This record gives sequence, structure tokens and C-alpha cells, in this order.
Amino acid sequence: MNKIIALDPGIARTGFAIMTKVDNQITPLEYGCLTTDAKETLEKRLKKLYQELMNIIIKYSPKTMILEKVFFNNNQKTAITVGQAQGVMILAGAMNNLKIEFVTPLQIKSSLTGYGLADKQQVQKMVKTLLNLDQIPKPDDTADALACGLTYLSLHQFADVI
Repeated sequence: MNKIIALDPGIARTGFAIMTKVDNQITPLEYGCLTTDAKETLEKRLKKLYQELMNIIIKYSPKTMILEKVFFNNNQKTAITVGQAQGVMILAGAMNNLKIEFVTPLQIKSSLTGYGLADKQQVQKMVKTLLNLDQIPKPDDTADALACGLTYLSLHQFADVI
């Protein structure tokens, strides 16, 4: 069974989802949120993120890593820190020979709701519905990772992407 790992990058919280697609049926195998302590140094936070991500990759052996492409308009400090966290994620993927792919927030909103300006709640409701979950996954970062994976697998439904 081929799998993907989808990530919603962040330094404080990184949502993750391990997903598979068999006969056009998308199934989440595990999902959750990796967290780091804001009181720790940046290097310790990045190290923890890397180690936890490596453990998940080793456990599930995905073939592809999907990252939500992050855009920032005004907070440069946050953008740099999230970029550093994303770099650690890409490194973890590269260390395991994963194919690295990106989806944009616009692709996620359009793919899941049919509307590129949909709000976060609309996307989360579609994640719950499309994956037949009992409730919307929490925190938001977890739902965002699932949305990222759903989008990628939906956009590539006729190709052997995983």
C-alpha cells in the first residue's frame, strides 16, 4: 500500500496526516499535530520537529511528502521561522528519498469546496465529510494537513502519484 505524508508547516504546531488512496478511496491512516515548546531555543524546536517527523516517516514509509505552500504578507519574523521549519521537513523527506510536492491554499480551497475564497470552517467541514470522520480534527493544523493530502490526492486522481 503506497502512502503519502501531508504537512501543514509551523514551528509551534505542524499538522500531519498519513494517507493512502486505493481504488479512488482516500483513507487517513494516522493524523495529528507535532508541537514544540516556545520556551525552547529555535534549534531545539527544529531538532524535535525533525526527530518526530523522522519517526513518523520511518513508521509508515510514505513515498511522497505534500506540504502546504505558506504565504505571508506582513510578519517577516514568522515567515522566516516557518520557512526554517519547512526546511527541516523537506530535509526529513529528502533523507528518506521522498518525492516532495506542494499545494497552495487556493488549490486546497478550490479542490475541497469549489470556491477559492472559502473560509477555514468550510474547508474543515469538507475534510470531515470527505473522509467520513465523526468530527472535525483538532487542532486546526491537523485538519489543514488532512486538507492538504486530500487536495493532492484529488488533483492527481488519474496518475500513479503515490
